[in-house]
Amino acid sequence: MPEDDWPFAPRIAEDAYTVTDAVVVGTLLITLLRHSDRVTAACQAQLVNALAPIHTEPGGAAWRLPSFYPFAHAARHARGSVLRVDADSPHYDSATHGETSVLHSVATHDPDTGEVVVFAVNRSTEEDLELRLGVRAFPDHRVVEHLVLAHDDLAAVNTVDRQDRVVPRRVDQVLQDGDDGLRVRLAPVSWNVIRLQPPDGK
Repeated sequence: MPEDDWPFAPRIAEDAYTVTDAVVVGTLLITLLRHSDRVTAACQAQLVNALAPIHTEPGGAAWRLPSFYPFAHAARHARGSVLRVDADSPHYDSATHGETSVLHSVATHDPDTGEVVVFAVNRSTEEDLELRLGVRAFPDHRVVEHLVLAHDDLAAVNTVDRQDRVVPRRVDQVLQDGDDGLRVRLAPVSWNVIRLQPPDGK
């Protein structure tokens, strides 16, 4: 059948999600994890084109929108138990929700591998945020990866012509404070994945 005759559905709700939308998705995923004692299952209804993290062209390219990455990171790395996180963070005033924390975070621990993963969002639109992680419960763990999803243009999107405009990048800015903690700088409006592993990987 010629391509022009393919029975494609009309383009409906093919929203181009921005890097800001991706950080909002990350915030929602953190909320789900933090309430995993009550939320036993969660899923994303649409996967391609309509309200989705992946876009395609008929008979052509397929590419990931920025919102794809937080979902993929959580699906891949959030394993085992959700750890309680007591965060002390600056706040900002929200007209709708009142005083709101700039930092939104959660951590998970995989008992099979020993890996600890911290998921964190900096909600500030202007300032970096220094995240201090207390790791006394995991004294031998070291950071093996810090992924950041952020962009100077908060409206940046991925398109068929610029498929990798907004993608996660690895950064090497984690500072070790002895055995008591780590210091990580979070960019404004950013989604962060910080993975820690023991020396033997278990």
